[in-house]
Amino acid sequence: MPRGQDALRLCAMPLNVRGFEIYSGYFDVSEQTFLVEEIRSCLRAAPLFQPVTPRGNPMSVRMSSAGQFGWVSDRQGYRYEPKHPSGVAWPAIPERLLETWRDLLPTARPPECCLINWYASDAKMGMHQDKDEADMDQPVVSVSLGDEALFRMGNQTKGGKTESIWLRSGDVVVMNGPARRAFHGIDRVRANSSTLLPNGGRINLTLRVVT
Repeated sequence: MPRGQDALRLCAMPLNVRGFEIYSGYFDVSEQTFLVEEIRSCLRAAPLFQPVTPRGNPMSVRMSSAGQFGWVSDRQGYRYEPKHPSGVAWPAIPERLLETWRDLLPTARPPECCLINWYASDAKMGMHQDKDEADMDQPVVSVSLGDEALFRMGNQTKGGKTESIWLRSGDVVVMNGPARRAFHGIDRVRANSSTLLPNGGRINLTLRVVT
């Protein structure tokens, strides 16, 4: 990518909603296509699987990971593991995503996990905190690809007023400071709102520091 485009992008001010920094259109269409191919390569090494909650209820998203660790959920609980449920090592985090982390958060520790969530048109994610990481002072970076999703942002405790925004393909959200501990979720996906993925759906990538 031309460095001039990088400079223009970094000068753009994010939309700040409840401390969540939302970079609209951070990735252009060509970059989104490139990232999809990179993620497909990751999934060939570590295929999507459908996690269940500790109570045994299946989640509506399918997931995998890249990096030193991957996030898993089953009857043993929520946690990070060094290997895919099949026993294979997680693939490396794509360099373009690491570059994004460095661009937006130059002083943060490097991410150790890229959680890959795939949302079908009927999938959603309930309000939750990202709290399985050892160092919650480190940020989380979220990348949206494919169909639009209604992103709900709440508070550091359950309940209270929330705000929502539609995330579009190519958008990036940074959760840092107080927003790092805030509840958030995906209420619904707007089917066929993007042509990036031939069969529709949404890919969400979240970069995290685990240890």
